[in-house]
Amino acid sequence: MSMHDFIKECQEKVFSGTGISSDDAEKLFNLPDKDIGELARAANQITRDFNGNRVDVEQLNNIKKNACSEDCSFCGQSAFFNTGIDTYQLPPAEEVVIKAEKAKKEGAESYCLVAAWREPSPRDFEKVCNIIQEINDKVGISVECSLGFLTPVQAKKLKELKVKRYNHNLETSKSKFSEICTTHTYEDRLKTLYIARDAGLELCTGGIIGLGETRKQRLELALELATLYPEEVTINILVPVPGTPLELQTKLENTEIVRMFSVVRFLLPESVIKISGGRETNLNDSGEELLQSGANGIITSGYLTMGGNDSQKDMNMIKKIGLEA
Repeated sequence: MSMHDFIKECQEKVFSGTGISSDDAEKLFNLPDKDIGELARAANQITRDFNGNRVDVEQLNNIKKNACSEDCSFCGQSAFFNTGIDTYQLPPAEEVVIKAEKAKKEGAESYCLVAAWREPSPRDFEKVCNIIQEINDKVGISVECSLGFLTPVQAKKLKELKVKRYNHNLETSKSKFSEICTTHTYEDRLKTLYIARDAGLELCTGGIIGLGETRKQRLELALELATLYPEEVTINILVPVPGTPLELQTKLENTEIVRMFSVVRFLLPESVIKISGGRETNLNDSGEELLQSGANGIITSGYLTMGGNDSQKDMNMIKKIGLEA
């Protein structure tokens, strides 16, 4: 069977509802570079068929920055590394409300509150809940959270506050994880996702590619994500942070990035697949190609420790390629 026929066969499996097998995914992941364009076009057709032309646009607010107790080797906010990043604790709710209002005016569909810690203390969790309530009362934008490990009681409280989606990334494959982090385990991260799901929260999970993992390990991550069937998959592309163990990590080839987004789309046809951190620095087009290769979401206006495209620039980019925000 030709590569063309194989891609079409896999696409038909997705359209029919059968879905592709892990063997199919492995073959798609290992297509020759010359066939990546066709793989991307097929992934784009799946995206349009299941999700239409709309791009999910999200903004983040890093509400507690730096001095995290975990040693994730890619992260500029870890207390283990001297990265020179500024530090602050939870701000007053009024400050967050102002930023949420701005995000809504700029066209963001969702607003994610992110905190750099292992897990929220009872006191900090209460403060975050107050912030969420203030956003609900005064802004009316879809709130998402990324607060580290959760207890079942905390997850239920977030659901009561109408938090739509909980983000907790797997970061990388299980076989790679112990090289990236030693202060908690891959299973710890899975446990929080199960707790969030049990509480009725939608899931956002994914990872970072370009950590020095193999293509096989990227496939491993993609297959793990498929078993969770999250409503949103967030894929970051490493931006090496000076002072971290990965500061000299080399960039991934563009074909490897396209492979990841495209195959995840074959595996998860209905999910939002979001181009997250690193798109402005790793991609020449800020994500135009990936939004036509399986992705249907972006984070705009900056990330946890670095800036990003102005929201209007991203809105213009989405419109330019015939999509909607």
